[in-house]
Amino acid sequence: MPVFDKAKIILPKNCDMEKWSVVACDQYTSEPQYWEDVENFVGSCPSTYNLVFPEIYLNDGNADERIENINKKMVEYMENGNVYQTEPCLIYVERTLANGSVRKGIVGVVDLEEYDFNIGSQSKIRATEGTVLERIPPRVKIRRGAELEFPHVMLLIDDDKKEIIEKIDKAYLEPVYNFSLMKNSGRIKGYKITDTENIIEKLEKLGEKSAFEKKYSVSGKGVLQYAVGDGNHSLATAKTCYENEKEKIGDKAKNLPIRYALVEIVNLHDESLVFEPIHRVVFDVDEDNFLNELKKKYQLEEAQKGDFTFVSNGKKKSYVIKNPDFNLTVGCIQSVIDEYIKNFGGSADYIHGASVAEKLAEKKGNVGILLNAMQKSDLFKTVILDGALPRKTFSMGEACDKRFYLEGRKIR
Repeated sequence: MPVFDKAKIILPKNCDMEKWSVVACDQYTSEPQYWEDVENFVGSCPSTYNLVFPEIYLNDGNADERIENINKKMVEYMENGNVYQTEPCLIYVERTLANGSVRKGIVGVVDLEEYDFNIGSQSKIRATEGTVLERIPPRVKIRRGAELEFPHVMLLIDDDKKEIIEKIDKAYLEPVYNFSLMKNSGRIKGYKITDTENIIEKLEKLGEKSAFEKKYSVSGKGVLQYAVGDGNHSLATAKTCYENEKEKIGDKAKNLPIRYALVEIVNLHDESLVFEPIHRVVFDVDEDNFLNELKKKYQLEEAQKGDFTFVSNGKKKSYVIKNPDFNLTVGCIQSVIDEYIKNFGGSADYIHGASVAEKLAEKKGNVGILLNAMQKSDLFKTVILDGALPRKTFSMGEACDKRFYLEGRKIR
């Protein structure tokens, strides 16, 4: 069984495609107006909005009711013919981003036996960031009764010669969708690949131990074939549900659909793929006290272009950390945020887009910390040598460029 393989994929049928497809549930978590706009735009039309749980609503107190409605809608859409299931295939995707660049990918399933999100993992599929374990149980509750899965998981391959995804010739493929995404989020095209053997064979070669160790000049670190670029907590949820089932019924679970998870694979070296920093906003704090706590732990020096920019009350200052104790600045900042909230209270959110973070930091009692992007060429070797990066270290593009829910798969 290859690590990544073809699958019977659920696609919408006779739907308004722009209303069907919505952005990943972990986006716009501090912008309720975005999700209200989506709900109003979708109306009563079939939509993945009704099949996923936007994280902004996780703490609204009606989680059980929302989950029940999600499960009912999945059954309803299947019974009403709003979706159909393909023969085993892959989907080649071309996503035109808001800036006009095109991101190419392949949708298929990964074997969760080959994925381990724990720190120090040497599995073929690994998390690139620290997994927040407390984020998993609410998602398990959503997934465990669902008939279908709709992923926003994106895995990265390190194909610097561009010999796999970039070599796909769509002229010989069957188009399955082509439409504009809602709220000015670009466009997406999908093509069915039924002759998958050559692609899967090339992907499997990325997992050959000798070639891998030669490429990265490492040994004894396992083979990192796929790095989770987006949606790690969703993939960790799928893994947890699968492991829970194995505890109940043993090896029989290995023959169930929940052993696999639907994902999109993208080449790290895709020209459209730009690593964006994920900024921090801390809410309900004493701004001066927070900065003082930061200065207590680290020696900060003002600079024109620093390691990070501190934002409060409409003012910005950039600093260099002279005595970092983490390899990446985001690790230093996150350690202070975690300690501050523990000692003084407040809350934090992870924000895609500097302008949004700055806007939120205008309010009294809020502070924003703007971070620089890491170099994407460092990703694989850093994960191989150092393990997972600090949580929410980077994002692949702005929020509107994140993966939209579109394709699904039966998991029951």
